Amino acid sequence: MRCYTVKRVCWSDEAEPLRRIRESVFMQEQQVPADLEWDGEDEGAIHLLAYDDTHSAIGCARVLADGHIGRMAVLKPWRDNGVGSALLREAIAVVREFGCDVAFLDAQCEAIPFYQREHFVAEGEVFLDAGIPHRKMRLPLSLEAAGY
Repeated sequence: MRCYTVKRVCWSDEAEPLRRIRESVFMQEQQVPADLEWDGEDEGAIHLLAYDDTHSAIGCARVLADGHIGRMAVLKPWRDNGVGSALLREAIAVVREFGCDVAFLDAQCEAIPFYQREHFVAEGEVFLDAGIPHRKMRLPLSLEAAGY
């Protein structure tokens, strides 16, 4: 098992590693245009960074105050090592702390099973974002929101 940690960070303190990961995964691997990646939401968000045991940044996520989780990315050599799951669980914890009843995200269709393992439910039709098929997903965080 490879060792890593997940920490909450501010954009102003950790913009360089956050940018590096997102540029590698979204802009280089997935060909997302820069104007779509840099949407102006980073300054006001809570960011999560995963670090390996040498303190190199290996993954990231972003949480907005309305409960929106996004910009989840893990560098290729670290995929399938639990890093994404650790980032997602910490993102859900942040959403809970914001007092939101629901966490939501726009999942790339190929990643839907990953989010379903954490009990997110897909909603609505497939839509394109940066030319990549996505679906909206949500996770009720309270018994009332879940209909219990």
